[in-house]
Parts: sequence; structure tokens; C-alpha cells
Amino acid sequence: MGKLLALALAGIVAALVGERLVAFRNRMCASRELKPKRLPNCHLIKGIEVGSEDIDILPNGLAFISSGLKYPGMQSFAPDKRGEILLMDLKEENPRPVELRISRGFELASFNPHGISLYVGEDDAVYLFVVNHPQYKSTVELFKFVEDDNSLVHLKTIKHELLPSVNDIVAVGPDSFFATNDHYFTETFLLYLEMFLGLTWTNVVYYSPKEVKEVATGFYFANGINMSPDGRYVYVADLLGQKIHVFEKHANFTLTPLKELQLDTLPDNLSVDPYTGDIWAGCHPNGMKLLLYDPGNLPGSEGVTSSLETTLCRNGAASPLNTDVNASPFPEGKTDTSKQAVILMKFKDNC
Repeated sequence: MGKLLALALAGIVAALVGERLVAFRNRMCASRELKPKRLPNCHLIKGIEVGSEDIDILPNGLAFISSGLKYPGMQSFAPDKRGEILLMDLKEENPRPVELRISRGFELASFNPHGISLYVGEDDAVYLFVVNHPQYKSTVELFKFVEDDNSLVHLKTIKHELLPSVNDIVAVGPDSFFATNDHYFTETFLLYLEMFLGLTWTNVVYYSPKEVKEVATGFYFANGINMSPDGRYVYVADLLGQKIHVFEKHANFTLTPLKELQLDTLPDNLSVDPYTGDIWAGCHPNGMKLLLYDPGNLPGSEGVTSSLETTLCRNGAASPLNTDVNASPFPEGKTDTSKQAVILMKFKDNC
């Protein structure tokens, strides 16, 4: 009788593990293959070969790039090199990245930048918010950009118990922001177990010097976050949920869910066209290839976009994203080809 009970329990455990494994592989799009496309106007920018995690752009065409992220379980192409913030002028014919010098007193040796966000103050001062992971912990670093000498002045380090595993950030003021936490647990084993079990415990937090609060939860893996040009809507990418969530933002910085855009890919960082309001997302077609990195079978990447009309229409199509921009431009190189951000840059004609 005891052996039968033990055998039955073992069978139940095996069935549960098998079901969780199948569900996990489905969330990771583990069986999906993306046929590489070569874009004629796409080329490698030298100086960022170790990868860039996030990009944000000022209206004048200056692009800020976070580079050198070390993330638990992910391949690092320069494990001994510290992270850096790069600057590129996209109005130049052949733009090249230049590392921004950071003011004294900031701990550069452990700099591990992740998501970034720019905010332009009423006095035209430019503030850069950077998610940082020193010793694999989470902080938000606030800098002021000095264009005259291409430098960043460190203003302060932000830590809070509601910001334990920050992934991305969108600034809403000179010292306030929304941020995503991509894991509930911070211990390596527990965060992998969290992903395997499919727990929806990650969230979005609003931070200001006067108030810190959770404003949205229920995500498998809250990742990229951005905001509509008019500031009325907030968009959140759920990487393992394969969705982009649309929220209405209120004056007290609470969020009300409006819509979910279902994808068949893993969305990472989000960019919003400043003129049309369209959403652009850098995506991973096969998340398992990111975890089990094989230089002979690179992860690939793709970009998807949703028009403002589709994004905000409550009765729109279930799968509204235009995936005609799918691309893996460097499938055979040694460069990190897992695209984490897509940026659309346009310049208005001032003539």
C-alpha cells in the first residue's frame, strides 16, 4: 500500500512538472524559428559590439544607449568590462557612439546599466534615468546631461524596497518615474523557479520623493515600459506573457488597464513614435535560445509595431501588430543579435 501511494505521488509530481515544462516552453516560444531577413539599409555600428540594452532619443537626434549589461543566466560578451552610457548624433551622416564621461564620486567599477529614460525639464535641462545593477542588485541612477562636454553629472542613487528587480523605466518628472520589476524573487534559484512555475507576481511601481506605490501587477515578466506622447497612456511589455498592456494614466499616477495586445513573440523594450504615437517593440522570437546560448544558432530578433488607432481601440483585432519589419540583420556574426530595443527616428521638416 505504501509503495502504491509513493508511486501515485511520484506520478502526480511528474505530471505537474511535465505540464509546467510544456507551459514554460510555450511562454518562451521555444519551438519558433524566425527566417532571417537582410535589410539593405541596416548595418553594424562599430563600438557597440558587446550589445546595447536600451536606447532613448532627444528631439534633436542625440541618442543615449546603455551598453554592457550583465544579467543572471544571460550570455555576456565582455564579462570583465564595466557598463557604459554611449551617445550618438543620429543627424550625422555616419554616426558613431561616444562614451559619456560620468562625474567623480559615482561608482563606475560596478556600473551595470539596464533600462534608461530621458526627461527634459521646463528649463530645458536634460535628465537621464538609468536602471543599474551593481552586484546584481537594483538601483535607479539619476544624471544630468551636460552637452557642452558630453558628460553626465550624477545627482543621486534611488533605492527602495518596492524596486527589488527593476528592468525598465519611464520618467514622468525630473525625479519621478514608473518602473517595471521583472521578478518577484531576487535569489537566482527562486527567480528561475518563478519563471518555470509561471507565477504572475511582477509589477509596475510609481516612484517620487514623496510617494512610492505599486500601480499594476499580474505580469509573468514585466519588461519594457513607455508612455504615449500626450502622457495619457502607459504601455507595459510582458515578456513571457507575450503581450503589451495598455493603461490609462491618471493625475494621481495610478493606472487603469484598458487593453492587451496579444503577440506571438516575446516583447522586450518599447519605443513610442513622438509624432504618430505608434508603439515599436524590440522582440525575441525564441526565448529559449537566449537562455541556452549557442553561437552556431543565434537567438535572432524581430521588431513589431502597433498603430495608435489599433492600440487604443478597445474592440480592435486580437493580433493587431504589423510584423513586416521582422529582421535578424546579423545572423552569422559574433555580435549579440538579440534585439532588445527598436527606435524609430524621424525629423520634422522645419523649412
